[in-house]
Amino acid sequence: MKTLIKTCVVALGLATLGSNVAPAQSPGDAQGDVVLRNTITGEAMTLKDGKPGGRDTQAVKTFLKTGQNIYIDDRSCLRNGESLFLTSCSGCHGHLAEGKVGPGLNDNYWTYPLNTSDVGLFSTIWGGANGMMGPHNEDVNPDEILQIIAWVRHLYTGPVKDAAWLNDAQKKNYHPFKEGETFAKNEPGQCKPLEN
Repeated sequence: MKTLIKTCVVALGLATLGSNVAPAQSPGDAQGDVVLRNTITGEAMTLKDGKPGGRDTQAVKTFLKTGQNIYIDDRSCLRNGESLFLTSCSGCHGHLAEGKVGPGLNDNYWTYPLNTSDVGLFSTIWGGANGMMGPHNEDVNPDEILQIIAWVRHLYTGPVKDAAWLNDAQKKNYHPFKEGETFAKNEPGQCKPLEN
């Protein structure tokens, strides 16, 4: 029965996942093939409102074109993502995304199956969801959301085969967060250190 339920949830998530990516431009976005949709209502969302900045980076441009987060395994972005997550998300989701008043984000069960894709998780962070998960678009900009997503994916403890956000090479080399792991302030990569 558990397998049947999981299969139905995965099928529902994959069926719905297609509605998050379409060859159309999101209203207010400069260029992109990804349509961000509100996790609850399904309405198309725009990036033109919200916290200023973080819309013209290569990562955001790539994400809006392909739905891929190029920060996923970049240690400089993981460093920033950890800091942003601890500030903006851990109060509800736990320091290791294990869940508190909000659901856990570090295993292979997703309250919203769309969040198995980076487009779905971005949409949930940007536009909010049910319960206390309001929109965070005033707290973090699009580039910062991609860094948070990279960190959440780094905290993943479920079977690597279920990590839909990783390509085959990334799955082969995936090493989840280990307590005590740290990132240098001058970690080389795409993300400059956050300003305090």
